[in-house]
Amino acid sequence: MKKIVNLVLLFVFAVSFVSCEDSDDTLGEPKLIFKFKLDPTQARLNNLGQIAAIPPGHAGQSPIFNGISSNYIEMAPLNTTLLGQGQVLYHGPETSVGGATAIDFSQAKIVADDEVFIEVPLRYVQPGTYRWMRVSLSYQNYQISVREAGTDYTGTLASFVGYNTYIGSFNIGTHTFDVNSNKLQGYWAFALNDFDYATFGQAPVGATTVPNPLWNTSPIPDGSCVVTGNFFEPLVIGDNEKKDIVVTLSLSTNKSFEWIDGNNNGKYEPSLGETVVDMGLRGLIPTYTR
Repeated sequence: MKKIVNLVLLFVFAVSFVSCEDSDDTLGEPKLIFKFKLDPTQARLNNLGQIAAIPPGHAGQSPIFNGISSNYIEMAPLNTTLLGQGQVLYHGPETSVGGATAIDFSQAKIVADDEVFIEVPLRYVQPGTYRWMRVSLSYQNYQISVREAGTDYTGTLASFVGYNTYIGSFNIGTHTFDVNSNKLQGYWAFALNDFDYATFGQAPVGATTVPNPLWNTSPIPDGSCVVTGNFFEPLVIGDNEKKDIVVTLSLSTNKSFEWIDGNNNGKYEPSLGETVVDMGLRGLIPTYTR
């Protein structure tokens, strides 16, 4: 599947790279603009796109996001359109420095809630009717609460949920994490905001929830983070669009940080051996305005 997607993306990748920059020949022309919205009240879904409760013995938090990144955006006309065969609008930079092909974290574009992620000139978008969005999330940075010896502290979590990411080094506050290798989906690092404490780990590979209501007609590769959602009203793009179209990709953060809660108190206590099991976003609802 990855080979197919890469072939389709050779031209589109060049377009999407330019779309993130100011360019004299695209200023003033209508664009397809993508923003992320991070919603803790949105429905919490499982991998099949069904409503999902927290399992017994687990607990969850709805994190407060600092930033998010994606490495792939695609619009699909039908529920049978296979991954890579829709209108691919963005494919982030990749590298083989760490061995296997991986997302290049050093070149990732990280945005805050409601900030523009990419702008694609509409002349590059195939006219048609699009009913589905596919977005592969690659990185999350957010605040969570941690309990230690009966006291709650706030810390920052860096969560790498892409299929494979080459990470050089990165910072959380004053803490530097030197990785210099590929990391599969589920790698994370954490630091307390006001104390000299930092750690890192790996959630079970493949355990990250990736909602895909089209699992039976248009599956996604194992270990990817291609979240799928449908427009309530299909997005129709004509031959001669005159105005920008803004697509808001609303992502459910509803208890998206999940751990094994050993004492069932709803508090994340890693010092007691409680382990992270899931950091996947819990659903996608795309909407648009013209």
